[in-house]
Amino acid sequence: MLKRLTKWMIIGFVFLFAANIGTVALASNGNTDDEESINEKFGLPIVVYGEKLSPAQKEEVRKLLGVNDTSKVTEITVTGDDLVTYIKGDRHANMYSSAKITRKEPGEGLVIKQVTPENITEVTDEMYANALLTAGIQDAVVEVASPVKVSGHSALVGIYKAYDEGNGEGLNTEHTEVANEELNLATQLAKKDGMDQDKVTELLTEIKKEIANQKPATKEDIERIINEQVEKLEIQLSDQDRQLLIDLFEKMRSLNINFDNVQSQLENISKDIKQRIEEAVGDKGFLQAISDFFKNLIESIKSIFS
Repeated sequence: MLKRLTKWMIIGFVFLFAANIGTVALASNGNTDDEESINEKFGLPIVVYGEKLSPAQKEEVRKLLGVNDTSKVTEITVTGDDLVTYIKGDRHANMYSSAKITRKEPGEGLVIKQVTPENITEVTDEMYANALLTAGIQDAVVEVASPVKVSGHSALVGIYKAYDEGNGEGLNTEHTEVANEELNLATQLAKKDGMDQDKVTELLTEIKKEIANQKPATKEDIERIINEQVEKLEIQLSDQDRQLLIDLFEKMRSLNINFDNVQSQLENISKDIKQRIEEAVGDKGFLQAISDFFKNLIESIKSIFS
């Protein structure tokens, strides 16, 4: 009798534990965002849609990006021709990823929000932020969405077009091209063994911060900074990948891309990445503890039935 009572007490505890986990998970997914008012200084937010979206998909993207009234935004479409203009891409590429750009006051920083992270398979918020800062875009909220799974690279082109046509700021196309090269290299490195998206972003951000601090005058200076950061972050890179980094940042140096005025935003990216890496390490320890708990619990239940 006691053995049977103990068995049901353990089973009841397991169900209660699982129910509590589910309750916490549901509570954390609540969305309390309110609609934001329009900053008349910068005009309407700009929403740029991928050319290949069907009418139904376009309407879905509107909802995802919080466009309830189209009179309160400026809507434009990004095409294959824009891929050629901004990043020398393939004119026949399918464009699905879309974005909403809301400009902010100087000093407010660049905020990236992936509305459909499950459909952006290769590019993180911080990767977008790094590339946009390289292209000369700052102080804005950029929301990215796609109704289908995409790598996420082409969303950059829509953002560039929004700044050119919607805001009339006239981005430097050489800068947008090297920003795209940066994003391509970041996603390429993130697929390597022993690397991940956060580690790659941390490396690129720290290199930029040191370039802003040291103001390298030669390619040799660029190579030294990269080698120092690779060693500092304990990253294993092949000679080929290291050379790709050197060539990328040397191109930025030759184009006089200045990271001085975005140092605070680079610091924010760096802090966010470091915190997430630390949390990931902590989460692994927590998950291991949970795994051990259930393993021991199962063994205990087995012993009761044996």
